[in-house]
Amino acid sequence: MATKLFGTDGIRGRYGEPPLDDPTVYAVGLALAGHIRQTRSPKVLIGMDTRESSPRIAQLLAGGLRAGGVDREFAGVVPTPAVAYATQQGDYSLGVVVSASHNPFEDNGIKVFGPFGYKLPDETESSLELRIQAALESAGTPAAEGLVENPDIADEYIGHLIRASRPPPSALDLRFVVDCANGAASEIAPIAFERLGADVRYIACDPNGRNINRDCGALHMDRLAEEVVDGDADFGAALDGDADRCLFVDERGRRLNGDNILLAAAIALKGRRLLHENTVVATVMSNMGLDLALRRNGIRLVRTPVGDKHVIHEMLTSGAALGGEQSGHAIFGDFSTTGDGLLTLFMMLRILGDENVACSELRRRLRVFPQKLVNVRVRHKPPLSHLPEISQELADRELELAGRGRIVLRYSGTEPVARVMVEAESHTDVVRHCTAIARLVRERLG
Repeated sequence: MATKLFGTDGIRGRYGEPPLDDPTVYAVGLALAGHIRQTRSPKVLIGMDTRESSPRIAQLLAGGLRAGGVDREFAGVVPTPAVAYATQQGDYSLGVVVSASHNPFEDNGIKVFGPFGYKLPDETESSLELRIQAALESAGTPAAEGLVENPDIADEYIGHLIRASRPPPSALDLRFVVDCANGAASEIAPIAFERLGADVRYIACDPNGRNINRDCGALHMDRLAEEVVDGDADFGAALDGDADRCLFVDERGRRLNGDNILLAAAIALKGRRLLHENTVVATVMSNMGLDLALRRNGIRLVRTPVGDKHVIHEMLTSGAALGGEQSGHAIFGDFSTTGDGLLTLFMMLRILGDENVACSELRRRLRVFPQKLVNVRVRHKPPLSHLPEISQELADRELELAGRGRIVLRYSGTEPVARVMVEAESHTDVVRHCTAIARLVRERLG
């Protein structure tokens, strides 16, 4: 296989084309079966989002697993963290989610969780790629398998959300809007909040296989903001296609990103003596303002590369109970093994109820430093350390900022893109440095 299959969050691509053509998907099922065949009572849990291609991919995976001699169970349409939770709690060797998260419906993906509910380490993914290559060379015609949904998976996950967050009665007086992104939370969120007894209005909660993430969800929050303001709601929450992240708008329709969420959650957990090591883990993309605000509250920030896999690894290493990304992936380590948008929403509901404050107050706590992110399409992705001209440019500009800003240049793990992020006290400096670096990257790699 000429290209690497696993990116920062599983296998991604356009359905019908490698690596999501029928033979490769079937080979993934065979490879997963080979990976766990020697374990006791090997069994794999499969869940999916609402894309029109998801059932076919799930059936091909199940067919490969069956051919490999491994038992299968189907969770149906559920959020990614529901599969992670069930894999951790149940008798499963692996959990597999068919989803491309926030991507448009034409794309899809395969995410894999190990028996303890965590995403696979890099070395395991590399081993699986060799197995997939071997399966592609030896497997016959792909055979899909019909799947029968087990509704208990979703039901147990809803119970977990309520038990983990325990929103106080005062939280049930809040009125809020939830944008389900026409995705994996469209079925489960209304059931969960009805069981809780919350006053919720839903938008983008009518999936048709092609409208997932389309002008809705965590990447498109304008409609949510309008609904909150027009409906005089207390706040709004936007999930993404597989509901592993959540972002918010306050009662005035102004956005709160992942940094706002981490700050609010860190202060709340510290007050309940649940912020282990007084530490929060975030990525290099989190704003300087988060670092300063946490320090004012006696909390340490540890940064990692982008990707919740890196955040979780550091949380496990340091013993931290809270981590996440600016994009809205929040990981409550005592309750979840991965980013969980619905759990984040339930936790924020508890924070607002416990503290009896408006959502705008949580937003106000964070002073956001000017930041600019530019995506540059690239032809290939050579190691940045092998590009002396770009490395020197970064060093010169970081020296000029002299500790009053940050520059991050990295490749996307799922797209042919280099991301240039600059942050500084001055908006003028941000634009100047970001524009110059992006221009150089485009000239050399675009």
